[in-house]
Amino acid sequence: MTDKPTRGNPPVSGRFRKGQSGNLKGRPKSKAATPTTSAIEVILDKRLTVNRDGKPREISVEEALQQHTLQQALEGNRSAQREVLKWIAKRDRYLMAENQRKVPQAVTVRYSHCPDNANEALLLLRVAAPNPKYQDKDNAMEHLLLEPWAVQAALSRRRGTKRLSEKDISEIRSNTGDPDSLPWPKGIEE
Repeated sequence: MTDKPTRGNPPVSGRFRKGQSGNLKGRPKSKAATPTTSAIEVILDKRLTVNRDGKPREISVEEALQQHTLQQALEGNRSAQREVLKWIAKRDRYLMAENQRKVPQAVTVRYSHCPDNANEALLLLRVAAPNPKYQDKDNAMEHLLLEPWAVQAALSRRRGTKRLSEKDISEIRSNTGDPDSLPWPKGIEE
């Protein structure tokens, strides 16, 4: 054979012998796979010191965020409430999958014909609040004002084309906690 290179082939003298690699050191070792942790994972793994009941306690950032979200949910933040409900559903799915869910015990419910039960439910669900005009504790439960978001939700669910009368609008305003902040849905004239 001639030592003359052909197009695309190196000269015969520059070629490796059969069975011999051109890389005497072998294939380079790949670098150790670096752990792929995101910046958020690094932050969530950090520890914070918080004071609870006057005692310092160390918690993770993730736990602090969860406690903050739970607190916001209890204060009425709707998106925080949805997040907490997702946590509960996730926990329930896990317990069902693990077959660890306890059989709920029977609960005896006693109904009272006292109309204050509905008021207490409205207060608990933060649909209504006591009227500040009635500070007397005996009358406070009788005078509740609806929250504007609840009134707006009720108004937006109205069916039919009948417009509200002036009497209806004044009644809604007098029974709403902050009637000036009430966003009236389209089609309801003030």
